[in-house]
Amino acid sequence: MDITSVLIAILTLTAGIGVFLIACQMMSSNLESASSRRLRRLFAKTGNNKWVGVGIGLLGTAAIQSSGAVTVMVIGFVNVGIMSLTQAATIIYGSNIGTTVTAQLVALGMFGNGGISTTIIFAAFAGIGAFISLFSKTDKGKQTGGILTGFGMLFVGLSMMASAMDDFAALPEIKTMLASVSNPILLVIVGALLTAIIQSSSVMTSIAITMVVTGLINLSQGIYLTMGSNIGSCVVAMIAGMTSGTNAKRTALIHLIFNLMGVVIFMLLALVLRITTAGAWSYGTLFERWFPSAPQLQLAMFHTFFNVCTMMIALPLTNVLVNVACRMVPEKEEQESGPRLQYLDPSMLSTPAVAARQLKTEIENMAELAITNFRRAIKVITTLDYSEIEEFRQTEQRLNFLNQELLKYAVALSESNLSSYDQRYISSTIRTVSDLERVGDYAENIVEYADSLREQEASFSKDAVKEILRMEELVNKLYVEVMQAYHNKDLQALGRANIIEEQIDDLTVEMERNHIQRLTDGSCSPAVGSEYLSLAQNSERVGDHLINVAKTIKDLVPEKASGF
Repeated sequence: MDITSVLIAILTLTAGIGVFLIACQMMSSNLESASSRRLRRLFAKTGNNKWVGVGIGLLGTAAIQSSGAVTVMVIGFVNVGIMSLTQAATIIYGSNIGTTVTAQLVALGMFGNGGISTTIIFAAFAGIGAFISLFSKTDKGKQTGGILTGFGMLFVGLSMMASAMDDFAALPEIKTMLASVSNPILLVIVGALLTAIIQSSSVMTSIAITMVVTGLINLSQGIYLTMGSNIGSCVVAMIAGMTSGTNAKRTALIHLIFNLMGVVIFMLLALVLRITTAGAWSYGTLFERWFPSAPQLQLAMFHTFFNVCTMMIALPLTNVLVNVACRMVPEKEEQESGPRLQYLDPSMLSTPAVAARQLKTEIENMAELAITNFRRAIKVITTLDYSEIEEFRQTEQRLNFLNQELLKYAVALSESNLSSYDQRYISSTIRTVSDLERVGDYAENIVEYADSLREQEASFSKDAVKEILRMEELVNKLYVEVMQAYHNKDLQALGRANIIEEQIDDLTVEMERNHIQRLTDGSCSPAVGSEYLSLAQNSERVGDHLINVAKTIKDLVPEKASGF
């Protein structure tokens, strides 16, 4: 055995795997950014129809070329309560089918002998994509270039892996050693372990395809390695699930049970097939007959066949799988459910474009909490009714929590691979979150003014109360237009919001003027009057902070088509 040849082959294989992994990551991140709006709309369509869930998982994975990313995304949605376990399970089924697209691409790239192979043709896309990325001025152009570069690099890595496999195949000792590994269970375990290490079933399947094509292993060995890769692919989901809530752990467990079930069923069927045909038939012989003279296609088609069949078996058993997962991971008695993020989960950071959209939803939720507390504060100070004071305090606690957590999340998200639009949006969130937290603070001030009135056993005059309620009405109208502008990047709504904000400023001046008149008339005491003036000024500042939220869209509107 030539040690130098073995060393060169090992280094070439390692380089090929590295290039392939980088290509997968590059394709996945750019595809996700390019299709982020469609992907978000796709996941929003999840309903109770199980076939719809399968379709969403399939299309979502095919769109971003990463079943791991889709599964982690699903775990994040389940953890924050946006998606049920049943919905998550069906999406995972579809995701497993969607991930076979990479194997089909690899198989397609390995056709062509004696001329220009498809591998060389597809690899050329790496250079084309690099030039597009280099000279493009727009996000869309850079994303397109990144996708083409990643696609081409897939085949550069594949070519390097195939070259290394050819070198190994030329060494009789290596072939003899690999040929001796024929135990299906051992091959499944090896495939699972290697996939767990690489953290990519696509890479493991591609390695198996190149080994089969170069004759390093036979088709049956490649089939069992591929089956094992499905189990190993659960590692990413298990890691994400173990660090999250109960339902997230259950989702990761459903993913593992689903893949284990498929492998066990196919292993048992293989045993039955071998016994009933006296060893004459196996999965290998069947796919060799169905796709003759194309070993790469034989293994790629088995991979798709395996995942489709597993989905067909599991789909009617979804409720059973969910119940099993719930029994294996029982509900824990929560010590306390303090403030928490409603729409965000740390695992979503693995899909930055989706996390950015969820961050926006969380901010809109924070805005609703802030305006709700302002309304409660106005009710308290105009009626001295403290029946909702506990809810007020809890909401204020949540606002302070969201202020800290959303800022931390935005900073973490800003370090991800984001489009220029998303980067500008994330930058704007820091100011937006602070503005909303200040709305809550001013509401708290108003309640303190009510406390002062109660201590003095005083109250505002009827005229003063009417003016306060007029102010509340204007702030509520402003809030509606602000959120319309913020959610839809609606410049017309921003224009209407600016008009209302000016009306709030005018009303503040009017309230101060009327207050002076009441002091002169003796219908209002100076002590009560000071609380009234502070209330008017605080309400006007609430309007200022709300309008700041709407103004953030000015930097986002030019690229509305690529944003959310």
